Amino acid sequence: MNPSQYIKRLLNHAIQQKTTDIYILPLGDRYTVIFNGRENKQIDSLKVNEAEQLISYLKFQANMSMSEHRRPQAGTLHRFLFNSKIDLRLSTVGDYLCRESMVLRIIYRLNHNNYQLVAPQQWSQLLKLIQGQGLVLFSGPMGSGKTTTMYRLLREECSNQVVLTIEDPVEIEEPSFLQLQVNVQAQMNYQNLIKLGLRHRPQVFIIGEIRDYETAQAAIEAALSGHLVLSTIHAKSASGVVSRLKQLGIADYYIDQALLGACYQRLLPLKNDDFAVLFDIKEHDELLMQNENGVGSEWHELLFKAVKEQKISKEIFYKFEKG
Repeated sequence: MNPSQYIKRLLNHAIQQKTTDIYILPLGDRYTVIFNGRENKQIDSLKVNEAEQLISYLKFQANMSMSEHRRPQAGTLHRFLFNSKIDLRLSTVGDYLCRESMVLRIIYRLNHNNYQLVAPQQWSQLLKLIQGQGLVLFSGPMGSGKTTTMYRLLREECSNQVVLTIEDPVEIEEPSFLQLQVNVQAQMNYQNLIKLGLRHRPQVFIIGEIRDYETAQAAIEAALSGHLVLSTIHAKSASGVVSRLKQLGIADYYIDQALLGACYQRLLPLKNDDFAVLFDIKEHDELLMQNENGVGSEWHELLFKAVKEQKISKEIFYKFEKG
């Protein structure tokens, strides 16, 4: 096996199939290669030595540790295929038998030509949301395009400002942003990098993910000190973002003072085999007044309208009606 040629063919096939993840997993005395798009599909079966060679090649290309086969690792790769640049996020871990598995997340670069919205009018709502200083949070499942949305918003609205991103790892290469990457071994975690970033005096922050109290508090302090801060957080709706912040230990006072709004998003399959983004957007006052954690009525209305306009099927409507 030539790992370089194999991965090129594999990625070409994956992109044609609109695959979001490629799994290289041990299965019995062999390895299986699986595409995860709209459904899982086994693509290939490899001998153990072939899979190990392939995983080692990808780890080397992504500057991951070649000698570590048990502990989880993450890395990124950039490739130019089909006349467009794609970003790959790599994740490895070893099982109890020390057999290493790998997942390749394909980050499709969305631009003005292929970034589609189920309801185009929602973009102006988002642009309104990021005006001023404060915290704007994005939620949604992995692969729903949250990072792409944040980048596109700031490219469009903040092109003349200093934008600093802190991610783990950096998913999208953007020359016009100052991009920092978390490195726990070098004591460069989210909190430390946010403090370091403040010394560079950017006007805007992107913080890859808020997943603990320390990062949440640091993001809020950056927002309260006069910055626009965009970040992601795990919640099942825009309204659920407030509950999640409280669960992490953030006091109501700081949420009230810092939070500009929240946006939940999903990537919906269209009838023409393409994808488009649908948002559940809530501004500050709506978030603090609502007690519910589900998607709002506008979400259902836009989904129903998309069915009437033949953009999505009824099956997709029922699949996504609760967010």
